[in-house]
Amino acid sequence: MQGDRVLVTGASGFVGSAVARALKARGAEVVVLARPTSPKGNLEGLGVEISYGDMTDQASVALAARGARYLFHVAADYRIWARDPEEIVRANRVGTAAVMQAAKTVGVEKIVYTSSVATLGPAPGADKDAPADETGALTEQTAVGAYKRSKVIAERIVERMAAEDGLPAVIVNPSTPIGPRDIKPTPTGRIIVEAAAGHTPAFIDTGLNLVHVDDVAQGHLLALDKGRIGERYILGGQDVELSRFFADIAHMVGRKPPRVKLPRGPLYPLAAMFEAVAQITGKEPMLTVDALNMAKRKMFYSSTKAERELGYVARPYVEGIRDALVWFREHGYVK
Repeated sequence: MQGDRVLVTGASGFVGSAVARALKARGAEVVVLARPTSPKGNLEGLGVEISYGDMTDQASVALAARGARYLFHVAADYRIWARDPEEIVRANRVGTAAVMQAAKTVGVEKIVYTSSVATLGPAPGADKDAPADETGALTEQTAVGAYKRSKVIAERIVERMAAEDGLPAVIVNPSTPIGPRDIKPTPTGRIIVEAAAGHTPAFIDTGLNLVHVDDVAQGHLLALDKGRIGERYILGGQDVELSRFFADIAHMVGRKPPRVKLPRGPLYPLAAMFEAVAQITGKEPMLTVDALNMAKRKMFYSSTKAERELGYVARPYVEGIRDALVWFREHGYVK
């Protein structure tokens, strides 16, 4: 890869910036597609070329991809809530189709498409809380919420183009990344910030698969090196109960962990109220109906396929929490 030109979309964001950094460490010539309005904090000092454009504009993607040997499509509209949920669906559907078609047009040799475990669920017949793998694909009808539905639609576009049009794409499905440079921050990053500040007095009974963002980035490079065209690979870490997640954060910041476990049922009217207020203010609500519905099953996943085929390895998730807290402190998110 030394000297190879590589295009990364979404490099101003959390996962994308980690991928760009990993590529630079390998000696790649990295060009990033970014909107003029995107925050550039994660790109400062990285030594990348910025090509201004938008993932939904095929012409600007093709211009950025000209001369690139490889492409990592990491950009996505990653919101759990929007005033118009179809905005999320349109952005991820149109953006993915535009990027894939542009890459095919200019002759990119191999593509790594960043999907999400949001497209996966329990395998047929498995317990709802059993770790899901790549065989448990969701449909538009079974995906909960606009974001998950959008990622299912986008992933199917890539799969279809790989199978029918010869698109040289590999799909990776990160679980829940945590760690440094969560500049926005992501929904999980906001959980860490709020918990560290002592603003999380209670929790609900659910769970997440947590993974260090830099391990996710290395998984992307492994997918480029060893991933099979048209296949998908979960890039996860460890399955963690939400109560354990909060306890780990509390321990690291010297606070007492929350002890109150809330039932989901009574929270639905509260979530509906938050969403009604958000429609007026435009600010993302603290709690949504979709988030409660997602929490009905523990979002546990297995990375066995990536470990076996790609040589993927993830460090203990607590290192991701620790690195996230250090970064959030240094940048004023946590006092």
